[in-house]
Amino acid sequence: MKKRQLTLISLVLMVFTSIFNFVNIPRAFYLMGYAAIMWYVIAAFCFFLPFAFMVAEMGSAFPNAKGGIYTWMAKAVSPKYAFVGVVMWYTSFISWMLNTSSIIWIPISTAIFGVDKTQNWHLFGLSDVQTLGILASLLVILVTFIASRGLSKFKLITSIGGSAMLLASFILIVGGSLILILNGHPLQPLSFASLIKSPDPQYASAIGTLSFSVFAVFAFGGIEIISGLVDQTKNPEKTFPRGVTISAIMITLVYCLGIFVTGMFTNWNEVFNQGSHVNLGNEAFIAMNNFGYQLGLALNFSHHVAVEMGLWTARYIGFSMFLALMGAFTTVIFSPIKQLVEGTPAKLWPKFIQKTKNDLPVNAMKVQAALVIGFLLLVSFGGSNAKAFFQIVISMTNVAMSLPYLFIAFAYMQFRKKDNVARPFTFFKTDRSAKVASIVVLLTVGLAIIFTLIAPVLQGQVMNTVWMILGPIIFASVALLGYRHYEKKNM
Repeated sequence: MKKRQLTLISLVLMVFTSIFNFVNIPRAFYLMGYAAIMWYVIAAFCFFLPFAFMVAEMGSAFPNAKGGIYTWMAKAVSPKYAFVGVVMWYTSFISWMLNTSSIIWIPISTAIFGVDKTQNWHLFGLSDVQTLGILASLLVILVTFIASRGLSKFKLITSIGGSAMLLASFILIVGGSLILILNGHPLQPLSFASLIKSPDPQYASAIGTLSFSVFAVFAFGGIEIISGLVDQTKNPEKTFPRGVTISAIMITLVYCLGIFVTGMFTNWNEVFNQGSHVNLGNEAFIAMNNFGYQLGLALNFSHHVAVEMGLWTARYIGFSMFLALMGAFTTVIFSPIKQLVEGTPAKLWPKFIQKTKNDLPVNAMKVQAALVIGFLLLVSFGGSNAKAFFQIVISMTNVAMSLPYLFIAFAYMQFRKKDNVARPFTFFKTDRSAKVASIVVLLTVGLAIIFTLIAPVLQGQVMNTVWMILGPIIFASVALLGYRHYEKKNM
């Protein structure tokens, strides 16, 4: 039976739904206002497009590689480089779980109450942040327990949540445009200065502005998953580059239009400039609560009705995000660790780690849960308030999830030097253009990470930087020591 192939339209839709994340719209406006638009465009052209074609080339060259990016890097550079790179890639998911297990309680609170009340949660006399740390730890244990028993197929939940978040983007853009038409002016003043400077003093400096670039890169994260679509695409030499380019333009346009429209119903000072009440965990719900409220006022409804519209809009976003995050969590809890353990040489791992049950590395998942919980308790009991806590965990995630792109981009440069590797799909027709693309990605991601690490130090928040580099340093060191031990045993 002939395998069904992806057409241009189906490829575009698949890439769009895999990469686009609604939350990146209100988060960008919260951090940078209209100025975020410029950085999203830069990230699209200097990271998303070139990197997408790089992983597409490597993915098509090794279509049956069980190790995924480990195989790419091992073939292109060396097994040792690949092992450190894939461990760094895995580290990004540790940070993601740390972030998600903490933040998921905000959409739960918002879905129930219409507002974020997590800052009023205090278990056993603990602070709000410590309470979230305990709840997040319990969630990690629960999801690990469920997933390790093979009950990890939450595709329906993920699909419903993802579709609801896509609908939220449509509602925001259409509703925001309607608010502009009815009011006759944007609620956030629009000027040339507002397009290049953040309303948030923390991001108004040159270093602060440049540190936002890692958020822009992260908004296009997950591109490596499209590498497996090349051989499934009809006439890939023409269709794939067209599909990726169209997807990049669509995603960038929706992001930029969404950020711009957010200014039509959001006055930054009135909505976001509320001290520690607003943070990187609840900014999307506050923005959408305000969206419903402002739409009600623009339609000349009473204040009470407008408030209720705001609460129910926030509830919709909260419930949708909870479903999307929970579906993703149940996949991330086992998929990366499974690829790490099964996709690398078996002799690298102790027998205890290799033990499987229900086709899952259950012992490795338990160790993973302990690691995540350890980091959760360290950060949550470190004395930060909610605003600082979410700033730390999200910055940790952004940095950790950006680092693997450096490893893959460098590996791609070496991959192009291999004349003995068959390349069914080649986008960059000359070695020079491939090298330029690699350097552009390396500089874009590398500088974004550097500025993200520098910004907190200049603001006197040294511990924020320490937390961001702690995880990658620990995991890179463990990877190097583990591989050295492997080499000694197999000399």
